[in-house]
Parts: sequence; C-alpha cells; structure tokens
Amino acid sequence: MLWHSDDAPPVTVPRDPAREAARRELSKQMYHEHDPSLLQRALNAVWDWVDGLFGAASTVTPGGSVGLLVILLAVLAIAGALWWRLGTPHRTPTSSASLFDDRPRSAAEHRAAAEAYAAQGHWNQAVQARMRAVVRSLEERALLDVRPGRTADEAASEAGSTLPDHATRLRAAARDFDDVTYGGRAADEATYRRQATLDDDLERTRPQLADSPHNARQGAAG
Repeated sequence: MLWHSDDAPPVTVPRDPAREAARRELSKQMYHEHDPSLLQRALNAVWDWVDGLFGAASTVTPGGSVGLLVILLAVLAIAGALWWRLGTPHRTPTSSASLFDDRPRSAAEHRAAAEAYAAQGHWNQAVQARMRAVVRSLEERALLDVRPGRTADEAASEAGSTLPDHATRLRAAARDFDDVTYGGRAADEATYRRQATLDDDLERTRPQLADSPHNARQGAAG
C-alpha cells in the first residue's frame, strides 16, 4: 500500500500489516449496526436450504412447481386424516402392569365405580373400572383363577378359552383398557357402553364346563 504527496517520498506498508489494520477497522461496531442477528442468519440459511430443496424437487416432478405443490397437499391431507383417525402417535400399548392396582374390590364395587365415572363423563376411568368388574366377576364365578398381577390381555385370553363365544369381545375390551391405561388414548361413551354390554352378557352366560355332570353322562353314553 503506497501513500505519497508532492513533497514527501512514497511510504510502502507491507501487505500483512495492512490487511490486519483493515480487519481491525472493519470489525468496529459502527460497521455492523445493521447486520442481521444470529437467529435471523440461521433462519435465512434454513429458508435458503428449503428453497433449494424445493427447487431441486420441482425439476424432477411432473408438472414442475405446480405438480410438487399438488403432491405436498395430498401428503398433508393424508397425514391430517391419519392424525384425526388415530390421534396423537404413542408407543404401542402393552399391559405390562397388573389389571388391579389397588385394594381388592368386588365386581359389584367396580361396577358401581364405573357407573359413577360414567355419570360424570369420565370415560377413561369408567372403561377401566368396568373391565376390572368383568374380570373380578369371572373370578368370583370361578371361571378365572384368582391371580394377583394378571393383566387385561392375560385375563381376556384365559377367559376366552372358557367362554369362546365371547373371546373376540373380551380381547377387544382388553385392548380398550390398554389404550386408555397405557396408550394415552381417550375413551368415549361408546367404548364404555361396549364394556358394560359385555359385562351384562357375561353375567347371563352359563358356560358348559368340560367336567360338568351333563358332559360326563354324554361321555359315558358314547
């Protein structure tokens, strides 16, 4: 860098010190008062990346940008329909905990609790209490062994073997119980009414056990 005047000899400044001096000068705050903030720079970088991505995608999509827009709208519509139908995604519910987690209660007590919850519109608790009433009733009738720690799925599977005509509904009731207890799903009145109807139907069911006297007589006659 050279400075000179008519009455002074030229002065030569070496390149590296000149570059350092310019860097110090340009680093002063007065030169950066109107610079975008760090957040703004990050957002600009993201939008530039998205714009580049869409630009690249539109070049290989039939119909160009319009075709890409149609595809995106279709994807959003499908995602919205799935969210509306399935709700917020959660992990797959599993009955890792026992069905009964409090003091022992009779089937009648569980039914009364379920009806009280239903009267208040607390459908999750109503479904849970009614499923417990179903299982406790089967235990009281000796159609299920009394076993602490049993899960809803286990109870439905074991009861389905004794009551095969109701096996499908028992499994569905266990899934409903798992959904509201472990899966974060919200029950509604229809879910509770299915549980209550199943409970009522099971109460009227008189299973024909394999070792009943009627079957024994049939076996002897055969």
